Amino acid sequence: MGTVSKSLAPTLRLGWLACPPALVETVAEEKLLADRGSPGLDQLALAALLESGRYDRHLRRMRAVYADRRDVLVRALAEHGPDVEVHGLAAGFHAVARLPERLAEHAVVAAARARSIGLHGMSEFRSNGPTGPPELVLGFGNLSTDAIERGIREIRDLIRV
Repeated sequence: MGTVSKSLAPTLRLGWLACPPALVETVAEEKLLADRGSPGLDQLALAALLESGRYDRHLRRMRAVYADRRDVLVRALAEHGPDVEVHGLAAGFHAVARLPERLAEHAVVAAARARSIGLHGMSEFRSNGPTGPPELVLGFGNLSTDAIERGIREIRDLIRV
């Protein structure tokens, strides 16, 4: 399975699935019932990108851009939140920042949002709620390096002990 939601645009809603020939008809039927099909023009445009090699060039360029953004985030956290442990970086366009135990996740998120810094607490994504350590989910995929640095600088007093 694959998708171009992160690599091109989520609004395209295009993806693919390789399955055994015996399942193709059933899978196609289920997809049709689930979403009434995908736009043909968008599929043709994606096919042209793939066939021309432009999609691969785009991916190579964007990998460098996202790696730079990730590195800026890690450096900014190391400078402004030295007690914050960063992990989950291999998963895409988000990082998970484990806060020192003395900090309350919900209070950090609320205070950051009051400063117009969009953070999410990891407890929002846990099925059992806020039972784990205090952690923040930091998205960096659609932010400039300046915005990342500025955002971490804006919350440094919230993430330090």
